[in-house]
Amino acid sequence: MLNFKNISLRRGARVLFSETTFTIHKGQKAGLTGANGVGKSSLFAVLLDELHVDEGDFSMPPGLEIAHVAQETPAVDYSAIEYVIDGDRELRQLQRQLELAEIQDDGIKLAELHNTLDLIGGYTANARASRLMNGLGFSAGQEQDPVKSFSGGWRMRLNLAQALMCRSDVLLLDEPTNHLDLDAVIWLQDWLCKYPGTLLLISHDRDFLDSIADHIIHIEQNKAEIYTGNYSAFEKMRAEKLALQQSAFIKQQREIEHIQSFITRFKAQATKARQAQSRVKALERMEIISQAHVDSPFKFSFPPPKKMPNPLLQLEQADIGYGKKTIISKVSLSITPGDRIGLLGPNGAGKSSLIKVLASEMKPLNGKMQTAEALHIGYFAQHQLEQLRLDESPLWHLQQLDKQATEKDLRNFLGGFDFRGDKVTEIVRPFSGGEKARLVLALLVYQNPNLLLLDEPTNHLDLEMRHALSMALQDYQGAIVVVSHDRHLLRSVTDQLFLVANGAAKPFDGDLDDYRQWMTEQKRALADSSDQVQIATGDSGMSRKDQRKQEADKRKRLKPLLNKLKKSEQAVEKYHAEQKDLEHQLANPEIYEEIQKDALKILLAKKVEVDNALGQAEAEWMEAEELLELESGEG
Repeated sequence: MLNFKNISLRRGARVLFSETTFTIHKGQKAGLTGANGVGKSSLFAVLLDELHVDEGDFSMPPGLEIAHVAQETPAVDYSAIEYVIDGDRELRQLQRQLELAEIQDDGIKLAELHNTLDLIGGYTANARASRLMNGLGFSAGQEQDPVKSFSGGWRMRLNLAQALMCRSDVLLLDEPTNHLDLDAVIWLQDWLCKYPGTLLLISHDRDFLDSIADHIIHIEQNKAEIYTGNYSAFEKMRAEKLALQQSAFIKQQREIEHIQSFITRFKAQATKARQAQSRVKALERMEIISQAHVDSPFKFSFPPPKKMPNPLLQLEQADIGYGKKTIISKVSLSITPGDRIGLLGPNGAGKSSLIKVLASEMKPLNGKMQTAEALHIGYFAQHQLEQLRLDESPLWHLQQLDKQATEKDLRNFLGGFDFRGDKVTEIVRPFSGGEKARLVLALLVYQNPNLLLLDEPTNHLDLEMRHALSMALQDYQGAIVVVSHDRHLLRSVTDQLFLVANGAAKPFDGDLDDYRQWMTEQKRALADSSDQVQIATGDSGMSRKDQRKQEADKRKRLKPLLNKLKKSEQAVEKYHAEQKDLEHQLANPEIYEEIQKDALKILLAKKVEVDNALGQAEAEWMEAEELLELESGEG
């Protein structure tokens, strides 16, 4: 249990939150939401004992194993898989003790340590690390590559794999999807849903939060408040709460106006003076209800493009790649006004390369690309954040685009992206990743393009900015081609999907759920082909009859495990559905009325029972899955 009681936390003179109370129970998966800078990462620092609360009490059980993603990756020479295994700190400690016991030739100690190693799954550590790396997009050949050979984004994936490798009681994840593609995001989502410990997750990805979180801790206006349910349930409850608050505010304002009117009219009359004074005191004692509001600091839209040629751009039988290496062959694509295209495909398949060709940052190796004379491209990619002039201000950047515009007009425009006051003239160097991304988007919007090419535009953006971008893109009249791991954005702004995979780029006949199924089938096909290769290159003296017998024996051996896995999966789904239903009932304010006292007791008891059953079912599910993977590998 992580217990925050009346805590206040400051950074310097700034109050992040005050008098905040909430509890996170064992096994809960809580999403932390709120605008950038409200204190989400500082809350993690408290859990990691890097910060201490200024007021109130924070407590948690002693000895908890807490895992989090390191922000730095040392440029070391040893292999990536060994770096990932370092995340299992108890395993590494046991291995050091084993080395010492071997040097001392202590047979009894060696037997004890090997027994402990077996109990913690030490002999399957390499297999666990390999599965984590594969899920996060690393190929089998990259496992032995030195850590220092990977780029920054891939090193962050290694840090994430290392955190997942830890057999933790509490897992802290701060924007874990920022450096992932859609395939890895979906894999991580599934992994976290099965994680048996307590999870605290900072994320600005609605679909990701909806699938994983069973509680939302929302921080705003210096308060942190916990809500039961996923992000969609939180939005609904928060909207209802704000509506009630606004209604109470309006009612109180009428009452205050009535009292104030009485005081003004009668305070000078001797016969009414006492009553007027009484009302003055009533006003002083009144606890003022603040006006309800959901502050979004972002308000912008794309103006209609000046010209809309048709088609805007055409690719004909284009080969795309680098040097002599072709990544995608024979791409034919015509982009017309109003097109809204989302690019899907595994990491490394060529999505970003295709966008670079469309943006004329790369040339096709073969084939044709024709562009309209009035084509005006707005291109967003992560490397453009690095091209900002760090010693200049947001206002300076905008002035380079339009030297005729007045400073007032440019300030008003930048205000829509939450650059206000002195922030408009501050240098860019100390800006956060989110602020830099917002500035690049502001520059893009100001240029009024008729074709938007967006490569992961939501990285570093908080939920409010993502929502504002989604709304602006829905009203945009030009054409859009977008690569994004944010499924909410893809669903909101695209109506055509292209699959970039296996050396081709073709229309995808389906939605994002169908794409997930396609991914599963691809992985299964890859595993099957790998098995066939192993059979073919295994024992060359084995006859086909013996091979079939071996396969049949393997299927027979695996059948009980498959049945156990299926049964436990069904149990998890059943208890998860029951848990969601009970949480929905407990979120109803009416259940806490005195008349419902007995019903509430029954509900709470049932909730405890279902929570325990779900935990047991999830443990059995993970055990069955690990046994199946182990048996399959041995077979």
